[in-house]
Amino acid sequence: MKPEAATVAPLDIAHIRSQFPVLHQLVNKHPLVYLDNAATTQKPQVVLDALTAYYTGYNSNIHRGVHTLAERATTAFEETRKTAQRFLNAAEPEEVIFTKGCTDGINLVASSFGRSHIQPGDEILISGMEHHSNIVPWQMLCQERGATLRVVPISDAGEMQMEAFDRLLTDKTKLVSVVHASNALGTINPVEEIIRKAHAVGAVVLLDGAQAVSHLEVDVQALDVDFYVMSGHKVYGPTGTGLLYGKRRLLEAMPPYQGGGEMIREVSFEGTTYNDIPFKFEAGTPNISDIVALRYALEWVEQLGKTAIAAHEQQLLQRANTLLQEVPGLRLVGTAAHNVSVVSFVIDGGTSL
Repeated sequence: MKPEAATVAPLDIAHIRSQFPVLHQLVNKHPLVYLDNAATTQKPQVVLDALTAYYTGYNSNIHRGVHTLAERATTAFEETRKTAQRFLNAAEPEEVIFTKGCTDGINLVASSFGRSHIQPGDEILISGMEHHSNIVPWQMLCQERGATLRVVPISDAGEMQMEAFDRLLTDKTKLVSVVHASNALGTINPVEEIIRKAHAVGAVVLLDGAQAVSHLEVDVQALDVDFYVMSGHKVYGPTGTGLLYGKRRLLEAMPPYQGGGEMIREVSFEGTTYNDIPFKFEAGTPNISDIVALRYALEWVEQLGKTAIAAHEQQLLQRANTLLQEVPGLRLVGTAAHNVSVVSFVIDGGTSL
């Protein structure tokens, strides 16, 4: 739902802007105005400071050393997991897996859960508004396993056609993977209804939260979603970071995604036993510095408040839509009733976002 701006204290935009060093420059002789947040967000100073603090103060490998720097680095790394648990309201920190981003998280689920659960004749259901990262891994899995990929069409308004969803959702459907909020249209999908209906036929649900987590309150327990992925770089954190939430019972039953490093409990040439979650899915030395800094990005968003962020963005979106409709030859694309702050349009002579 769209927030009621009148009930939310306005943000101090000048103060917020001052926290982003990259914006303190002229581009083409004008102060930089950055509108490409659907692709990646800029980073506030607190995130940059966290990166510097790690490399200048306690750069070390984690989970395997007993010296002071290793203990400090391990503590900082795991603090991010606790923050992520709170950010998504996971039941426990062990349900949070660190990844490189949404693409990595979706591929992890496709490779681990998919290969161990999807059988010939099964079906996977996605929507017509998905990003490549939520299409190609399922195509690859279906080709490998002899399954079928079904696509729910979208309306001219950019909304998922729920009548078609109901028709395509059958007892053959084993997994539903849809975007929470569209990166191109801004559409917020009716994920509660999607999850409820998918569970009714025994299917598990993955939500791609890349464009949702910086705008919307996400409570994975309230949603009862099985898997939820997000990218750190789209919520003011470093690139190469992300989170996969999964229900404990599913993660524990899934085989490892990659081998080596922290995912091992004991290893010999005769065989290997695997670590508990979340470490079972975090092979090798992770992206320690950026994961440490991700915590500060999540806390920065929490301090601003998603309700205040969303209210301000809705004001901008409404003003943008009003002014764009005055441009000759321009037609807005995607006019869903529930959306986040993305504007797509077609204009005579070309297409822009």
